[in-house]
Amino acid sequence: MTTDVFSGLVAGLTDRLANLPKAWDGRQCILQMQSQGSTHWRQMEWIGWYLEFYCHRNLNGLLKMPGPRYGNVGFDGFGDVPWDFKTHATDGKQHKIIVNDRVAILNALREYGAVGLILAIGHAQYDDEIGSFKQWHEELKGGKSAYTQAREARGARSRRRKAAFVVDRIDLIRFTDKTLSKCGEFQKGFRNSDGSPRATKVLLSTADIQDEVVGQVLIR
Repeated sequence: MTTDVFSGLVAGLTDRLANLPKAWDGRQCILQMQSQGSTHWRQMEWIGWYLEFYCHRNLNGLLKMPGPRYGNVGFDGFGDVPWDFKTHATDGKQHKIIVNDRVAILNALREYGAVGLILAIGHAQYDDEIGSFKQWHEELKGGKSAYTQAREARGARSRRRKAAFVVDRIDLIRFTDKTLSKCGEFQKGFRNSDGSPRATKVLLSTADIQDEVVGQVLIR
């Protein structure tokens, strides 16, 4: 356990995060976010937004939410240092997580010396072959978005939706310059549809950051 500002927060955060539901049904989670005023219930990658939804309702008093902004990029919370909330579905693949904008993280590290990451790790259950969950979600949103219609017009395939998520554990990670030196980059050199450059994001491998895990909650 570290002796810096993280040690003062870890006990409180792990205590409250221990009550995080283990099994997330996509329909129930999306309807809960919709009925309780979340603006993100429409998002395709709903599991990340549901964690943020939970944290906003259960970590008040420990973290101020939202956190600081650097340009157009903001952190999810603040408690002595900026914090972000992320989910990661293992599913037998490489354990790499897209974190935040690289420039924003560099600025936060320069100002505070560290960044905190609440990472919910588990496994996803995916939509059926006919896309029942996707169809349900689109109907709830009132039909296909302009983005979806344009993608289909291009003939681009849609990613298979996560219909449920089961949380195995939550890692609390202390992210420093040393951590950043072990990370890769995502979207570097990519461009948006209008030709503007995309912001480079940090790509974190869970296999490389075990020394940075300052707290852990097993969700039962």
